[in-house]
Amino acid sequence: MFSRRNTIMPYNSLKELPDGVRDNLPHHAQEIYKEAFNSASDEYQEEATAHKVAWNAVKTKYKKDDNDNWVKK
Repeated sequence: MFSRRNTIMPYNSLKELPDGVRDNLPHHAQEIYKEAFNSASDEYQEEATAHKVAWNAVKTKYKKDDNDNWVKK
């Protein structure tokens, strides 16, 4: 019997990131998101978990300001 493992496709470029990431995060934060997502997808094999890890990585360096824009901490 073969076990089937879900494969999450890594993001190869910032252009491939979800619209909500590309449209809201500054360039550097998008890079953080992409790297964290790709790393987490290898480790956890679940897309939802990889997105959570990626957002948490962004939140270590960025926060939303009073105008709801992401800015460096």
